[in-house]
Amino acid sequence: MNPRIVRTSTSDQHAGLEAQVRDLKAAGAEKVWSEQVSSITHRDQLQALLKFAREGDTVMVTKPDRLARSTAELLAIEGDLTRRGIGLVVLRKGGQRLDTRNPTSKLMLTILAGVATWEREVMLERQPRGSPRRRLRGNIRGGCRRWPSRRTRSGL
Repeated sequence: MNPRIVRTSTSDQHAGLEAQVRDLKAAGAEKVWSEQVSSITHRDQLQALLKFAREGDTVMVTKPDRLARSTAELLAIEGDLTRRGIGLVVLRKGGQRLDTRNPTSKLMLTILAGVATWEREVMLERQPRGSPRRRLRGNIRGGCRRWPSRRTRSGL
């Protein structure tokens, strides 16, 4: 049996989850562990998958960030799977796969994980700087600022 896991970051990403499940099943997934939780909460289904996986199995994810929150965590999970004789395959856009049983794919996974961590840190660094400016403009939640209603524009 080849277990696979699919995961999205937040509970409002239903379309993303459905697409991941579809892609994993198309790639041959026999069993899918799925959860929609915030990245800061405990991921019960991920832990269940890692506990379930046995030697000779293959864990498949659509992207490295579906498996781990950081480069260090990804490499720790990959290292644990390798020690236990379990493969890790990451599906990538364009149909390419990274199979960590291959040294070149393992290197590519490490590089991609590092870039993903960098992108996340840059985004988090920029986020607080934009928030005060949005609040001053009256746009507290982000996105496009709403135009004032007709009553506000006419002075009523």
